[in-house]
Amino acid sequence: MRRFVLVLTMFLPLALLAKMEFADPKPSFDHPRKWVVPVKTDDIHVINHIIGGINNVLNEYPPESLQVAMVFYSSGMRVIRKDYDAKTLTRLKSLMDGYDVEMVGCINTMKTMGWKKKDYIDGIVYRQAGIAEVLERSVAGWIIFAPY
Repeated sequence: MRRFVLVLTMFLPLALLAKMEFADPKPSFDHPRKWVVPVKTDDIHVINHIIGGINNVLNEYPPESLQVAMVFYSSGMRVIRKDYDAKTLTRLKSLMDGYDVEMVGCINTMKTMGWKKKDYIDGIVYRQAGIAEVLERSVAGWIIFAPY
């Protein structure tokens, strides 16, 4: 029992210090952070690292105080196809369903590759040019950052 109390007293201050300090205005429903994540690769290790990073950030913010959009273009369009890695697609769908993460796909890449909307998972929003979508969100105040 003494060992437990000792360990608790050692690590409790660390837990208190690890609390996120938010900049003003604090993230809230009325003042959400807006984060766009460009995805231009289909490398499964990179993609799963990005998903993990997004999950970590989502867990730091109060509910409904962070808006996240993943914009897929170039090789990244392969990631949201129905025939991509099943476990990774499940993780992406959980971001969409559990956290309302928006998934945006690039029509230009689809045309270049000869792919159709039916090849992709449900819930994708399509824009003509994925790179232009990232640029316009930046102009609208979204923060562009890929966590890898």
